[in-house]
Amino acid sequence: MDASVDDTSRVSTAFVSAAADSVDAAVFGIADSIDAAVSPGTALEPSGVAAQAQKERYPGLRYHITSGDTEQVTEKLDKGLLDFAVVCSTPDAARYRFLAFPETDRFGLIVPSDHPLSEKEFVTPGDLAGLPLFCSEQSWENDVRPWAGDAFAWLHLEGSFRLAYNGSMFAREGLGFLLTLEHLIDVSPESGLTFVPLAPALKLRFYLIWNRYQSFTPIAERFLEQAAASFSGTE
Repeated sequence: MDASVDDTSRVSTAFVSAAADSVDAAVFGIADSIDAAVSPGTALEPSGVAAQAQKERYPGLRYHITSGDTEQVTEKLDKGLLDFAVVCSTPDAARYRFLAFPETDRFGLIVPSDHPLSEKEFVTPGDLAGLPLFCSEQSWENDVRPWAGDAFAWLHLEGSFRLAYNGSMFAREGLGFLLTLEHLIDVSPESGLTFVPLAPALKLRFYLIWNRYQSFTPIAERFLEQAAASFSGTE
């Protein structure tokens, strides 16, 4: 599988292309690749379960990680370069078919562990007023703006990052605070960083999408069947 990860964008994804070797293809009568998008985070665990099940069934599958953002993901999907993509917004039903992930992921603030905000149970728009904030441009407009409401005018975007990891390096150095999804950044005691959830809670649901008129290879069809079973808990 070829996977692309943009952990901070509206589509936080990993392009996955799973290639079966010639022996697997001959034995199972399958095509040699699948292209999909799988986001990191606990909400996306069912996609990992589906991929693992496919790997166990077809040991020749190979995984390669690359990066991309929402526009790149959907552009590749629309061009037929991907079979699947994972997005964090309600899909356009006129263009795509989709499966909703059973779990959501929550947004929060990555702060240095020695900062007073790290002691809070949650942070509100008022807590963020005037602070130098880092966030992906898409999440800033599509998620943070409606979450903050009227207080958005008091929020300051210090800089935008395509990858949450890059933003976390700036946060670690005390240059600002990163708004991102939970579990994308190492916040272990050794990391020097802390994740503080937002209040009111900002939760995103992920969707596995594919082109409405997509023609799947047999292996892609089997992956979709496995994903549907994993999402529903019926596997």
